Amino acid sequence: MNPAITFYHAPNSRSGGTLALLEELGADYELQLLNLKTGEQRQSTYRAINPMGKVPAIRHGDALITEQPAVFLYLADLFPEAGLAPAIGDPLRGPYTRWLVYYGSSFEPAIVDRSLKRDPASPSTSPYGTWDDVFDTLTAQLAKGPYMLGERFTAVDVLWGGALHWTTMFGIVPETPIIRAYIDRVITRPAMQRAAAKDAEIAARQAA
Repeated sequence: MNPAITFYHAPNSRSGGTLALLEELGADYELQLLNLKTGEQRQSTYRAINPMGKVPAIRHGDALITEQPAVFLYLADLFPEAGLAPAIGDPLRGPYTRWLVYYGSSFEPAIVDRSLKRDPASPSTSPYGTWDDVFDTLTAQLAKGPYMLGERFTAVDVLWGGALHWTTMFGIVPETPIIRAYIDRVITRPAMQRAAAKDAEIAARQAA
């Protein structure tokens, strides 16, 4: 039997993606909530879990995993019966890991710069090149649809569907027809809807 999963989560944050993944996987987990508005993520108790003071983080037995793409890789492999992670040796494994890592290495830095209306660093320094590089690469992949890896829905889509939902909502990423259709395919899934409802309930409790 697998050790219990402890999930460190804050509502309306990046860890919402991990909440959605846990729901898609049908995983049992213990929820440890943090209130970002009161700064709990910066207190020593949580910094002992993640010195960066960020969510998500998961503890599974003696393993402690932070950084959203790493959390996704770990959890999806932990539940192979859910079919959300192509196995090593599957031709889709390479693209699968590519798009999980691309999210953190290129997309996130690009949307931070874009949201702050600042230019990227010089081409020799920028981790992502230009916004057009990132956006064109992403939309070219989505155009192959219906999911990031073609016909197969994977953990990659849980991550990107949620991320694009939020970033288009705030006007950071343009809501093109391709992106809108992709978001709708992902966020209307029952597990994604359950996760969104749970997150809203937690946020309301914290705000009360």
